[in-house]
Amino acid sequence: MGFTLMGFLYLGLGIPYFFWRKPKHAGFIILYGLTFFFANFGPNTTTFIVPAELFPARLRSTCHGISGATGKIGAVVGAVGIQRAWGSSGEYNEGDPDSKLKPMRAALVVLGAVCFLGTVVTYAFTPETMRRSLEENEKERETESDVPAVAL
Repeated sequence: MGFTLMGFLYLGLGIPYFFWRKPKHAGFIILYGLTFFFANFGPNTTTFIVPAELFPARLRSTCHGISGATGKIGAVVGAVGIQRAWGSSGEYNEGDPDSKLKPMRAALVVLGAVCFLGTVVTYAFTPETMRRSLEENEKERETESDVPAVAL
């Protein structure tokens, strides 16, 4: 739910970005604020709450740390990579007053697409754990796996 709503919000900010260029436009501030609200239902849940339920007890803390670190690395790579990919180095074309806005518009649209991709990946690869205890989740995975457990 969080990834999907963030995707729609980012597209709602990015596609009509030139409409939002009025300084401190209330609609832009509200939509952008909602992206932070829905981040708690999407990426934050996927990297923090779900791993605590899915990983076996003997590996939970290690795998939970790896999951959280991976999410943070992805955030840094995304934040730095998008800026560099669209050349937001501060170049300004006097003939085109919107030249500084184009990289930000592209970044918001790409972030919307990445959020939709996050929706698909989360839905496809995250098993449902609702109304099941941690012990039930562990027993189910042990019976499904043909590979013996490795003790760390």
